[in-house]
Amino acid sequence: MTQQFRLATEEDAAELLDVSLRAYEPIRQLGIHFAAATADLETVKKNIRNNACYVLVDDGKIIATVSVRMPWGLQPGPAGLPHIWWFAVDPAVGKKGIGTTLLEWVEQTVIRDTLKAPGVTLGTADKHPWLIDMYERKGYERIGEKDLGKGHITVFMRKILRPDLLQNTQ
Repeated sequence: MTQQFRLATEEDAAELLDVSLRAYEPIRQLGIHFAAATADLETVKKNIRNNACYVLVDDGKIIATVSVRMPWGLQPGPAGLPHIWWFAVDPAVGKKGIGTTLLEWVEQTVIRDTLKAPGVTLGTADKHPWLIDMYERKGYERIGEKDLGKGHITVFMRKILRPDLLQNTQ
């Protein structure tokens, strides 16, 4: 097993679409409207072009992905911090800590150590039965809620990565 973290390229789009659609099948069944759950190839390519889309590759195959939207980008998050979205793990390798491995790598190596950001945000659906609890166990705290017109309330969460840099994000 040879794992590698890297930025996705447009050449990865078809494989990313396949992983995302399979990973988000339970979300579609819950009737939650996340962009990644109903993405098409052009949406995946747009995500790769406009955001920092990271993948975890194992033996040449993409097994997980997470994107980071930047505060200066087209879809900034709610708190002037990098914003996690489009987080998916291939269900064929799920329940083995793959998602946690990728998320922690992005939080620590990319957001904290490379971007020098004091924290990170994400949003999830209030109607999801376990995601809010999972993110709270990973150190995220609720910072707000908003109806974005998607049929659910989006719960915004933040995780502090560098409290010494927090002064400008409260």
